[in-house]
Amino acid sequence: MYFKVTILEKGKKTDHVIEADNKRFAVAKVKKEHPKAVIVSTEETSAPVEDIFGKITAEFSNFFTPKINEDDKIATIRQIAVMADAGIPIHDILDDVAKNTDDKRLSEIYHSLANDINAGKSMSQAMQQFEDEFGHIVMAMVRLGEQTGNFPEAFYKLSEILENTRDNKTKFKKAMKSPIITLVAMGIAFVILIMLVVPKFRAIFEELHTELPLPTVILLKLEYAFSHFGLYLLAGLFGIIFGIKFMYKTNKDFRRKMDHLLISPKFYLINKIIYLSTMYTYTLIFGELVKAGIPVAEALDTAVGMVENAYMREKFETVNANIGRGLSLTESFEQTGLFENMLLQMIKAGEASGQLDAMLLKVTSYYNMKFQEIIENLSSYIEPIMMFFIAGLVLLMALGIFLPMWDLGKAAKN
Repeated sequence: MYFKVTILEKGKKTDHVIEADNKRFAVAKVKKEHPKAVIVSTEETSAPVEDIFGKITAEFSNFFTPKINEDDKIATIRQIAVMADAGIPIHDILDDVAKNTDDKRLSEIYHSLANDINAGKSMSQAMQQFEDEFGHIVMAMVRLGEQTGNFPEAFYKLSEILENTRDNKTKFKKAMKSPIITLVAMGIAFVILIMLVVPKFRAIFEELHTELPLPTVILLKLEYAFSHFGLYLLAGLFGIIFGIKFMYKTNKDFRRKMDHLLISPKFYLINKIIYLSTMYTYTLIFGELVKAGIPVAEALDTAVGMVENAYMREKFETVNANIGRGLSLTESFEQTGLFENMLLQMIKAGEASGQLDAMLLKVTSYYNMKFQEIIENLSSYIEPIMMFFIAGLVLLMALGIFLPMWDLGKAAKN
């Protein structure tokens, strides 16, 4: 959000527009730059025009910026784990990894990390600027390595998590490949039929001088729209996609609403995939931190940092606050509404017996099992939707063409 902070300094009032999460952070930023100034007022305001255009330009350029190769990233992280386990200094490890990786962007990043660490920064501080490229999970595991003092173990576990995530993505893409190709092919065939077939029947339909059935009216309107505004519709589609993506990245309220919508029952399958993958990763990180001896409060803060869904992250952020109010971990998890009762009972048993890390491992395994089940049976879940969509297109085309012809035949017979 943006805030207009009015200050009084050396007898002059000046306004400063600050981007911050809340008013307190906005005031803190201004006080840091103007320590002797008096804060007169702070109010929320709209973003400056130059900031909006700057973010749009940056977002547009991201479409053409090459991404870090996932396989190379995992390979370098495993390499760091092996070399750190051998006792090699972290600066030398990063320098060596930067020289040997084939990915140019990764090489630049690791050179930058080596220089920052040489300048006295911690690993997490050095990596902070590359969080968007590495991801929340990497940052969470790096902090785990710093907190436990066991970087090799943290990076070994990180490489396993990333490999598991990559394998899940591969399975998801493989399962979606055939339905997507089929639907795209049907969509293209439908558009071609509308563009080539419907115009030939338009003159016949116009000669009938009768009220046309609804399917025919829909086909005629679609043909007119594609013929006269096809490029505009295509440009509008890309514009909507870009606008949604831009708003999702830059507007917190919009992102929260979208994330809430994505895990709601309205989004068939997608809601379960996002929910289960998030719960799996959250419980995995939290369990690893507890297992390493990190206090529960710190473990919760670190684990919540890797939750990408804004709505779910907001729910998880209440856990620590509820524990501070005197609730148990199980009660705090129950307040989020994200955990099943069976899992809550398992966590409660682990909390009571002092075996919380073992129970969290079982909870993590449960979420992973459910997630794998969905991914492996994705095709069977999608097939009914695909068949319904194809049947709808065929039915619309058939009814739109043949209903008026049938009426014409009846009129001629009479």
